[in-house]
Amino acid sequence: MNQHTDVERAELHKIIWRIANDLRGSVDGWDFKSYVLGMLFYRFISENLTDYLNEQEYRAGELDFDYASLTDEEAEVARSTTVDEKGFYILPSELFVNLRGRARHDFNLNETLSRIFRNIEGSAIGTDSESDMKGLFDDLDVNSSKLGPTVGKRNEKLVKLLDAIGDLPLSKKGKFSHNTIDLFGDAYEYLMMMYASAAGKSGGEFFTPQEVSELLARITVFGKTEVNKVYDPACGSGSLLLKFAKVLGKDNVRQGFFGQEINLTTYNLCRINMFLHDINFEKFEIALGDTLTDPSHIDDEPFEAIVSNPPYSIKWEGKNNPLLINDPRYAPAGVLAPPSKADLAFTMHILSWLAVNGTAAIVEFPGVLYRGGAEQKIRQYLIDNNFVDTVIQLPQDLFFGTGIATCIIVLKKSKIDNAVLFIDASAEFVRSGNKNKLLQEHQQKILDIFATRQDLEYCARLVDHNEIVESDYNLAVSSYVEEEDTREPVDIHALNTEIDIIVVRQSELRTKIDAIVVDLEG
Repeated sequence: MNQHTDVERAELHKIIWRIANDLRGSVDGWDFKSYVLGMLFYRFISENLTDYLNEQEYRAGELDFDYASLTDEEAEVARSTTVDEKGFYILPSELFVNLRGRARHDFNLNETLSRIFRNIEGSAIGTDSESDMKGLFDDLDVNSSKLGPTVGKRNEKLVKLLDAIGDLPLSKKGKFSHNTIDLFGDAYEYLMMMYASAAGKSGGEFFTPQEVSELLARITVFGKTEVNKVYDPACGSGSLLLKFAKVLGKDNVRQGFFGQEINLTTYNLCRINMFLHDINFEKFEIALGDTLTDPSHIDDEPFEAIVSNPPYSIKWEGKNNPLLINDPRYAPAGVLAPPSKADLAFTMHILSWLAVNGTAAIVEFPGVLYRGGAEQKIRQYLIDNNFVDTVIQLPQDLFFGTGIATCIIVLKKSKIDNAVLFIDASAEFVRSGNKNKLLQEHQQKILDIFATRQDLEYCARLVDHNEIVESDYNLAVSSYVEEEDTREPVDIHALNTEIDIIVVRQSELRTKIDAIVVDLEG
């Protein structure tokens, strides 16, 4: 990316954040994200569909064709074939650009928008894309009193929102292009990052910083130019999955992007994110539900690349559900993750669904590396069966919602040795705003160490299986990689001289104090 593009992007980010703040008013920022993101999505699919249909007609010889200028009756003829290809349909009168043009004169704008959103979702009913479109606009409640106490006030806010989103410089001279797709996707990611930062802990639950997402993706596809399919069992807004499109190119994820998310709002955010990165409906399969007790995609596993940043130490049913101990995902370890800490339940699930030639990279809470009890027994299973490839200690304060230093556990089923590589990357960061950040050079250093799989003083150590067994299956990086002593060497002679000076000075002060006391007593 050149400097000019960086400047443009930074300016775009400023505009986006100003819009989000200016329009929010009395609506809580965390709630208002649904309106900004939802309207951005509405604009994107409108322009994306228009561009697709215009291009189809251009190839057929209709050089001046403009789908947005057709009547709804003229457009109906293309509905069926378009839904088969794009997964949805929007009539010309209901396109973002046309709705925006008449919005300020529509006294029933909220009802008009509600109808349009129902029609867009309804266009997919009975087709292969129905599950991908269903409920996408549910969180964009245009009739909410949060937007204003009266219909008139709500519509004023909606007009401002339509104008602000419509004015965003996301396409060049009105032309939709691949660069436009990049800008829409980047705008969406930026908004989610800013909302996560402002929301604190609740925001951190759905957003993984982009540079961490990229590092995970690059680890899992190291040495490969394509994979069969990618998976995230706690996919949040989908940022981890979408990094494969950047790292490999979306066409090199041959069979698509798979994920599951338990939170309904976040599940909708993820599907919207897929569309905004131009991942067509047949290339992604995002499910709603609890992965640990009710996993989707059983018919789709195994996966060649798995990435995940599961919620840290959440509660789950565990041994309180007698059926889980016989679940083929958990049974091999002979014990379940504690009911109060589901971290290693996600790890076992991921391992179970990992392809023989695959790699998984999981962000973990550091306690899973050394805690005793059932978690130690699960680590023993993982180590004794040679599934743990690498453990990477990350810097602290990378994630929204927690300042703790997390780690990455890399799993493989076909390792080249019977050892574990421990990497201490705790110093690989720069301070950016109120968080730490992994730059490209930090990512590359970690990847280079991961690739060479050799000892590097104060940074990495390849530890044999027997040493880990002797350490009671402790996987904490600090137990194996020596920390560099960065303290300045002490000059003992200079120190002694300084002490002598202090002693003399102390004696002088005592003499003066004694003289003062004598004067006072006299």
